[in-house]
Amino acid sequence: MAAKRQYGSPEFYERKLKSVMERLGVPQDDVYFNWDRFGGFVQFRYNGQLYRFEHSIEKAAAKGHKLKYGTDAFAQVVLSLEDLARMVERGIYDLSTWVAGMKFLPPATVVPECFATLGFVEIPSGPEEVKERYRTLAKERHPDAGGSAEGFHRLTEASEKCLRHFEKVGVLNGD
Repeated sequence: MAAKRQYGSPEFYERKLKSVMERLGVPQDDVYFNWDRFGGFVQFRYNGQLYRFEHSIEKAAAKGHKLKYGTDAFAQVVLSLEDLARMVERGIYDLSTWVAGMKFLPPATVVPECFATLGFVEIPSGPEEVKERYRTLAKERHPDAGGSAEGFHRLTEASEKCLRHFEKVGVLNGD
């Protein structure tokens, strides 16, 4: 049995988007949108500034929400923009003021290259995770297992740098 859609047809949300953009005073030729099976976005110019709102099945899952269709992610973007249009209409915020406040969020954490080399997207909680990941990757990348000597050397070097990182911050052997 096919999965049931959470939201209406994408055509319904395309029409709704047109209405929302009219409410915000955005000319239709300044609006670009698209959706596919994985997500959707809306991009537009408002008061001379370019904005892009996007959502995906993957982003929803990362927040614990289940979406099965990219068109549902597109629908959520349109509904969020409709909420923003209501705030603008009520005089609560001008859209550019609201979005300008987003620029002051803390910058994304940059993962040091040594952790990225081991495949981490964030710094692990301790050296044991580094050691475990190294053992797993070393079995795949060792020259005796078909890997290159250079690649194995980079992996070993990255692992050692990661462990030194934990020594510097005072985390040893999972303490």
